[in-house]
Parts: sequence; C-alpha cells; structure tokens
Amino acid sequence: MVACLNSRLLVGIMENMQQIERTLTASNIDKITETFCSTLVSVGKSIRGKTGIPLFMTLKREKLVQEPYSGVSLFEAANRIMSDLVILKGIAALLKSKQFPFSAYTVEFGNENNRGFDIIASRGSTTLIGEAFNVAPSFFQTKKSSALKKLKRCQDNVTYRILMFNDDAVSSSYSPKPQVGLHHIIVGVESGHIQVK
Repeated sequence: MVACLNSRLLVGIMENMQQIERTLTASNIDKITETFCSTLVSVGKSIRGKTGIPLFMTLKREKLVQEPYSGVSLFEAANRIMSDLVILKGIAALLKSKQFPFSAYTVEFGNENNRGFDIIASRGSTTLIGEAFNVAPSFFQTKKSSALKKLKRCQDNVTYRILMFNDDAVSSSYSPKPQVGLHHIIVGVESGHIQVK
C-alpha cells in the first residue's frame, strides 16, 4: 500500500467496519449493492404531499430515522446515497470488466475520510487510488478540480489514479485531457454501465 494512504488507515478500519463491508470483490458486490438498495425503499416518505417552504424545510432539516444514513437530513442523505451508488455500480463494472488488475477494491462510503481516498486497491507493487462523486452538471468542473487536486497531492508511486462519477454530470461527448495514469470512470448509476476514458 502506498505511504500516503497509511496515516489513518488502521483507525478508520476499526471505527467503520461495524457497518457495511468496504472491501468489494466479485463475490460480494452484488449482495452488498442489493442490501444497500433495499434500505432505500422507504427513504423520502416524509416529504409526501409537501410543497413549497414546508418541503424545503423537511429536505434540509428533518433527520432520517432509517438506514443507510439515519440522523442526517434527507438532502444530505441523498448526496451520500448517490455517491455511494456511483461507487457500488462503478466498482461492480470494473470487477466484471477486469479493466484494472485488482480482485478487490477498498472503498469509503458517505462522507468517510479515514483512508485518504474513496477507492484504493493494490496487488503487489501495482496500486490504485480514486475519488468518486455524484454531482449535477453545473457543479461538475468544481468537483472534478477538487478531486484531481486531491489525487495529485499523493506523491507516492501510484500506478493508477481514477476519477469516478455519474454519467449524467457530463455530455456524451465528454473527453478529458489525457494524463498518464489517470482514468475517468463514467458510471451509469441506473444502468450500471461504465465508460473508461
């Protein structure tokens, strides 16, 4: 594992392993995704019939009582859930396509920040770090810029750096500036398909 990933690794693993499994493999990704999605069925029932200011107040202030993010507002839960879906669907597609030489990816969900990056993988001396997000097109460039800066700050010998994001954040003709070792993973959250650029 690269040095810039080690600083808080052990503490993060110990604190967060009571929750959902964070090491995603071909043998567990479908079940983890299915379980996660089943928790979403009742999210949003509290806004039924609300409009205008009461709707906005509920979205921004009312705390969820159910998983996966009990204790946060529906608005914040939606942001976390959509990013989690990018990770789950994106990693599932990477495992199936074998785009990279890894059989497992360790991820962070929600707004965790215990391992330094949202996605990490290693096999021998081959390593991968990645950032993942789900964002509106109007905020894409800002989020992309921030994530790229974070990936570039790690000066260790990293083989692959990936930026994983939702496909509706960019146009179908999106073509990132080529950079050695950097891959853009564009994820169809509903379809589960990816494009690697």
